[in-house]
Amino acid sequence: MRTPAGKECKFYYQDYHRGKETQECRLIDRNPQSGSWKPSHCGSCPIPGILLANACPTMVVEAHIAKGFLGLTERVEVYAICSQQMCEVKEPRIGCGSCHQLNAPSSAI
Repeated sequence: MRTPAGKECKFYYQDYHRGKETQECRLIDRNPQSGSWKPSHCGSCPIPGILLANACPTMVVEAHIAKGFLGLTERVEVYAICSQQMCEVKEPRIGCGSCHQLNAPSSAI
């Protein structure tokens, strides 16, 4: 679904049918330790870019709202793990680096 920032994100949901005005980020809402989500967070959220760059089915992402400088600003922080290799993914746009080598088709010469 298209976010208020104009990006496609599978975790964003909105419903304006029959007087409902629902907007939510289902990724941030499932994290109980996160701060409250606002539609303005979509503008700087890295998740749509990560999902566009890396479609690895074994990568699991989590996100939360973190306070910035002196608590005046808020930003979305992402944590990713590889469920196949059971390791933290340092750069979610690229992946863990192991799964793609394991799943690559062998070339016949």
